[in-house]
Amino acid sequence: MSAVQELLLLLPLALLALQASLCHGACVEVDSDTEAVANEGFKLGCISCKRRGEVPATASVRWFFKASDETVFSPIYNYEDLAAEITDSRFYDRLDWNGSKHTKDLQDGSIYILNVTYNDTGTYQCIFFRTLLYPNYDFPSNTSRTINITVVPQLTRGMASILSEVMMYVSIIGLQFWLVVEMIYCYRKISAAGEEALRESASRKNSRRLP
Repeated sequence: MSAVQELLLLLPLALLALQASLCHGACVEVDSDTEAVANEGFKLGCISCKRRGEVPATASVRWFFKASDETVFSPIYNYEDLAAEITDSRFYDRLDWNGSKHTKDLQDGSIYILNVTYNDTGTYQCIFFRTLLYPNYDFPSNTSRTINITVVPQLTRGMASILSEVMMYVSIIGLQFWLVVEMIYCYRKISAAGEEALRESASRKNSRRLP
């Protein structure tokens, strides 16, 4: 088989691989970490996926905090209409928006704490206020997440976290290996079919030339 024919056979596989690489990941609700290290930064994760992806929506996010020695939540942060507001003096100049960018249709409401202190230990609550915009009416809904944060001198990783990360890498490697095997298998089938077609074509031409 000529080099040009091999390239033509490989073209569909290359297009398939390119299409897979361009796929965008869907929204996934992942739990936030719960251990923050003193004097370092920490991401408070809060994700609320929109169940009707085809429906436009707007959303705002409000964060609340209850210290370990308190009994009532206090509002600390608001994000609405692409604008942020810190509402608690304990967090002035220490909170940054780390969620969805350049959109009012928020699904990631995470924030980032700068220069964590031991006083940041406690319970955080994140509330999404979402409005689905249907043609004839609006549908409001609320979703909340609660996160218990402990501030430690240095980060410690549990065995479950380590095993989870190892399994994730094993799964990724396994999927990549499976994809390579599938591509090789498809290439061989296409190559064999192409060679068979060429042989049949050559056989027909020879039979026509015979008297």
